[in-house]
Amino acid sequence: LKTDGRPLNARIELLQGPNNNKQVIELYTEDGLDRPFFAILETPGSGNVVRIVNSATVEFPLTCSIGAYKMGSKDSFEEMQPVISGYGSNNGDFRAY
Repeated sequence: LKTDGRPLNARIELLQGPNNNKQVIELYTEDGLDRPFFAILETPGSGNVVRIVNSATVEFPLTCSIGAYKMGSKDSFEEMQPVISGYGSNNGDFRAY
């Protein structure tokens, strides 16, 4: 999440299935260009939704980018591989993220 130098005020929601409580991150920074927000959210299984809400007024727009990652066997940061096309391989079977 970033802005063009204006304040960044956003709400990030992670919904994991219909019967679970959503997890929420409230985010604020004075300058979204100098201090953008980066996060890695683990979303095991299927049926997960990441929702980004701009809590600021319309005069303070934000830019958001979300990408899928494939985790390694050791779950270390160095082994994460970006999935550029939006598809990942799991034993030869392709599925959309």
